[in-house]
Amino acid sequence: MAEYLLIESRDPFEFADTKYMYDLAGDLSGKGNNVTLFLIQNGVFCARSNVKDNPVMSLKQKAPSVRVEADDFSLRERGISTTRLEQGVTVSNVDNLVDRLVQKDTKIVWH
Repeated sequence: MAEYLLIESRDPFEFADTKYMYDLAGDLSGKGNNVTLFLIQNGVFCARSNVKDNPVMSLKQKAPSVRVEADDFSLRERGISTTRLEQGVTVSNVDNLVDRLVQKDTKIVWH
């Protein structure tokens, strides 16, 4: 079992190619890997609850074991309350992201 860290910085409602990251997260998880999807910058827009056609909600239904984290600074910058996040999204920060980036044997994809 491998460890994957996928980092999404783009708004899925603005860029259609972000769907690839959500599909990749689900596929990797389905093959028994540990997967974290870290949302940062405009990627946090889909962390909000009650968003129509939300890729985070679809991912969590397809692959509930994927860990989805949203950067606290990016949320604050965009006025997104941490109390209004999609179920299954946890708040994290860049310090935790950096710690994961330097972990041995973690495969990283940044989009």
